[in-house]
Amino acid sequence: MSDETQPVTGIGQHGATRLPSVEVDSYNIELKDDDGFLGDRACKGAFQAILEGWRKPLRKNGQDPFGKVATEAIGKAELDAILTGDDVDAAAVVHSAIEDFAGELAYVTRRFMKSKAWADTECIVVGGGFRASRIGELAIARAEIILRSEGSKVDLVPIRFDPDEAGLIGCLHLAPSWILEAHDAILAVDIGGSNIRCGVVETRQKKAADLSKAKVWRSELWRHADDEPTREGAVKRLIKMLKELLAAAEAEGLKMAPFIGISCPGVINADGAIEKGAQNLPGNWESSRFHLPTSLVEGIPRIGDHDTAVLMHNDGVAQGLSEVPFMQEFQRWGVLTIGTGLGNARFTNRRTKDKPKKAKEKDKEKDKTDAEA
Repeated sequence: MSDETQPVTGIGQHGATRLPSVEVDSYNIELKDDDGFLGDRACKGAFQAILEGWRKPLRKNGQDPFGKVATEAIGKAELDAILTGDDVDAAAVVHSAIEDFAGELAYVTRRFMKSKAWADTECIVVGGGFRASRIGELAIARAEIILRSEGSKVDLVPIRFDPDEAGLIGCLHLAPSWILEAHDAILAVDIGGSNIRCGVVETRQKKAADLSKAKVWRSELWRHADDEPTREGAVKRLIKMLKELLAAAEAEGLKMAPFIGISCPGVINADGAIEKGAQNLPGNWESSRFHLPTSLVEGIPRIGDHDTAVLMHNDGVAQGLSEVPFMQEFQRWGVLTIGTGLGNARFTNRRTKDKPKKAKEKDKEKDKTDAEA
């Protein structure tokens, strides 16, 4: 596909820094220390490496409670079950790994907080697949305790929606409010290095105007890593999934907004091209001759009586956006997503009337200090 065929959505920019509810201060930043990228210290692979580190000396002595099972083959559900099971030795090993990983997460969080892009962050939401487990919840809670013990005042909280659905729900917050009016739901896409998930997301604005009651009505998951498709094959399958979901939603009587929101790895340019960070997707998604929003509009040119509009943003941003309704007491907040890598985004709430609660408290403290001085 040539550059000349790439359209402008007409409703906003892809990868925008200014969204209806927030300013996106930064996303997908790559911080380093002497050992390399910080993201490598707090991701799924990092936890597995820590767990393997605890198992290795026990294995040499023939005391490894996991036996000959490879660490990579032990799933989150199995590790969660061990925490409440009867095998005390196995549970102790898992707890040790959680403690070490929490220390790494606290270190990474501390480094983000020291960066200019994350200055004055008041709350950090932790999402990603790792959060969708008891071991993840414990690691997040322990990391917050470590930070608090050091004097940090930042809140570290697990993402509220299921991480598998948060990226889809977050796509609602990419759309301008007027496009959601008089409609029940949108189509949303969450693209990952192993999976592509499509869904119909209900706004449920009659229950909550701030979209806090939004939910995924139906979704479909395709593990493309198992099929190893071409880029064109992946897009064709994606369009097919969306058409089937659209037909099902319309048959159910849902009034679909003429909008598709896309959550995608990497740095997203304003024209919808992917600048970098899409290396785990099937084929070359960073090519100047590839433009996913155009491909979707060509495949689904109309929804209902209107032309289809598409907006795409980074997957970490999209997950974070699902928390917008619950972050209104803060002025500046961020998201870290723990999965194959470590996604990140920092937001500032756009509020034109009352200041957020946290901001008011800080102003009172400043006024008191100034008065005493």
